[in-house]
Amino acid sequence: MDQRELDTVMLQNDLIAYAYSHYLNEMPRLLSSEMVSDLARDCAIDEHAAFLSLFAAACGLEPDTNTNHRLLEREYILSGVRLLDPTVYESDPYYRTVKFSNQSLGGWEMKQSFYAPFEPFVRNHPQITKNLREIPQIGYFNREFHFPAILENGVEWMTVTPNEIETMREPIQKSHGNVLTLGLGLGYFAFSVAEKEGVKSVTVVERDPDVIALFQKHILPQFPNADKIQIVEADALIYLKDDPHVPDFDYIFADLWHDQSDGLPLYLQLSRIARNRRLPAIDYWIEPTLLSSLRRMVYDKITDPKQPLKLQGVPIEDFLSDAFLKRLAPDVKAI
Repeated sequence: MDQRELDTVMLQNDLIAYAYSHYLNEMPRLLSSEMVSDLARDCAIDEHAAFLSLFAAACGLEPDTNTNHRLLEREYILSGVRLLDPTVYESDPYYRTVKFSNQSLGGWEMKQSFYAPFEPFVRNHPQITKNLREIPQIGYFNREFHFPAILENGVEWMTVTPNEIETMREPIQKSHGNVLTLGLGLGYFAFSVAEKEGVKSVTVVERDPDVIALFQKHILPQFPNADKIQIVEADALIYLKDDPHVPDFDYIFADLWHDQSDGLPLYLQLSRIARNRRLPAIDYWIEPTLLSSLRRMVYDKITDPKQPLKLQGVPIEDFLSDAFLKRLAPDVKAI
């Protein structure tokens, strides 16, 4: 891959990541149903096309007058933003089974939250193209969508949203035998895995006693296969590193972070422990997203003008592939 082309793609990835992060974190409900319907009517286009146009403008793009912005709109927005069907997620067994009421304990509060109509959110792992373009997968609904959440001191920390449902499909499918999961949340993974006939037991490691208490009192009793689930109060890193029974599990899933901003350091520590203990199959929530952050670090090291990493004749895209980054992760000691 040509270095100049790669530099351009990495810069575009950064621009989109910054624009999306600012939009989704600072003003996610900027666009209203009225704004979308008015533009659709005035321009004689459907509401999805109107939303995409407004979404691009909200990200600071001016594709009508700027050719570079037009490329960003085509490569990232048009290919990565989707109108979703809310009934697909509302029909999930967890949503149909578990009912939530407002509860609180210590600094934690359990409640119903919602996405407003035309409020964008990350729906799945980024799509990585052959030339290492990272296309965020964004979704939105055209009506209000409710989901359960747990807040810590007023900050939303644990949820069951379309993102959790989509990004946990593969780990749930791979789970079998005696399963260990690090991190409790609202128990979506534990619920879904316990439903499988091929799963004998689910051990959940959670360090916060208040989160455990809320779960055991208000959520776990609603699980059809609650008898398969055991909660262990412990620090997940210490448990994974020291508990003598960890190697006996058939499958391990780690979900200890809120997003990639706090997830990468924990992911690197867990991958190091897993390698050192030669653990069985272990997967990590949103690993492709975490690898995107690691990819940027490796790219910066390779292109460091003062002391660039020598590639020894290996194509640069090989060093930035997910396969290489997974092998590298246990050796990364500082970020």
